[in-house]
Parts: sequence; C-alpha cells; structure tokens
Amino acid sequence: MPAWVKSLLAGAVLFGLCVQPGTAQTSDLVSKNALRICADPANLPASDKALAGYENRIASLLGDKLGLPVEYTWFPMATGFIRNTLRANKCDLVVGYAQGHELVLNSNHYLTSAFVLIVPSDGGLTAVETLSDERLKGLRLGIIAGSPPASHLARNGLIGKAKPYDLVVDRRHQSPATDMLNDLQSGEIDGAILWGPIGGPLVKGGYPGFAVIPLIKETLPPRLVFRITMGVRQGEKVWARKINSLLRRNREEINALLDDAGVPILNDMGTARLEPVN
Repeated sequence: MPAWVKSLLAGAVLFGLCVQPGTAQTSDLVSKNALRICADPANLPASDKALAGYENRIASLLGDKLGLPVEYTWFPMATGFIRNTLRANKCDLVVGYAQGHELVLNSNHYLTSAFVLIVPSDGGLTAVETLSDERLKGLRLGIIAGSPPASHLARNGLIGKAKPYDLVVDRRHQSPATDMLNDLQSGEIDGAILWGPIGGPLVKGGYPGFAVIPLIKETLPPRLVFRITMGVRQGEKVWARKINSLLRRNREEINALLDDAGVPILNDMGTARLEPVN
C-alpha cells in the first residue's frame, strides 16, 4: 500500500512517554554525525532504496543544509514502522508524516495537499471539481478502499459502480495506485481518485494524457485536504525546533522539489493550488 495510507488513515496508537522535566528539551539520542532518516524502501514516488523519490531529495537537501551525510533505516511504512525505526532510536527523522498523529512529535507542516481526481485530459471530465458533480453519475471510478473519498462516493451514489483497490498491500510487490492508473489508461475505469502526492507524481512521470484535479471544494466531511509534516521522537523538542527552522528557511527549495516531482501543492488553508515561485 502507499505509505501515505498508513500514516494518514491508520488510527494513531496512543502511548505515554514518561519524560522527566530535565530531559524533555534535550536531543541526546539524535545523531551528530549523520542525518538519520526513517523511510520506506519501496514507496515511490515518495521514497525508495535507490533514492529516487521526492522525500529522498528533500532529505538530501536537509542533509546539505546541516552539513551531514544522509543515512537511512529502511522499514515498510505499515504497522510497526515507528516502533521499529524512530522509537528504536535507529533513525531521527521521518520526512513525510500526517499532522496530528501522536506516534511522533510533528514538525510544522511543510506541505498541504489533497486527494485528486485523475481523468483523461481530452475527455469531458476535466472541469469536475467535486465528487457530487452530476457528470460523474453512472461512471466507474477507481478508489482505494477505506480512504476518505470513499465516503463521498457512497454519499453521492457512486460507490456501487466504483472499482476498489486494496488499502493494505506490500508495496514491494503490489502498487494499487499504478494499477488504478493503468486501468484508467485501458478504459477499465473512467476516473481515478488518489492521494495527490502519490497520484500527481505518477501522472507526471508516466501518464502524460491525464489531468490531475485537486478535490479542494468539498464542503462535507470527511476532509480531503491534509497537512504533511516531518516526524521526530516524542520529547525531542530541541531537534523539532531545528527541523522547523530548516523547513522555514528552505521552504522555497522544498516547494521546488515537490513541484518538480508533480506533487499538487496547496496554500496553507487548502483552498487553492499554490503556484511555484520562479
């Protein structure tokens, strides 16, 4: 499954960290010799062992700014990811993590994005902006089962004809997002609904005939716009502040990397697409 699914959709496991007053502000566990990244080894377009993902490029940028080499601890971003990487002190930073999850101490967000509708650019659906649009009636849409847009499809009477794709898979062997886009290309489905930072780069990298439409005009829950942060260990407040400073000072460069990858970048409120700075 895509890494964003687990980090974005899985229920956060609440846990207590008994940190003494004198240690809450320290970063003693953070390596001073390398920028140690926790990452999924098979999660393109975000990350992979060949360092071809946009999260890998962001990590390299941060390493350069810190004057440190980048080292990776690889683990599938599924159940046990944080426990076996960040909390095990094998690494110090998760580059992409949904805001608000209590498994990590979130940095300030560096990306706001949304689920997207992907349709043929030469068809009649490129003006669709919501899943309640009458032009979608009777069509077959691809959807990751259990993802937030599925609730919108159900409410709008579209779920009956929708084609579901598995939520939980081993990305080393399966890629529901790629399968969905291939089905759209073959005509098996009429449109694909994916998390933008997955769907946008995939379209840019291999499906030039598709249009990517951020679903930012939905007014009913569940929300389809999310903020993405970096994750550090709970209690590592000094390290989190350092990451926040890096994100603030290098935001334009990070946005340029995301834009180059094809990630739909929204303004902080998630109400409009953010135009890249030239």
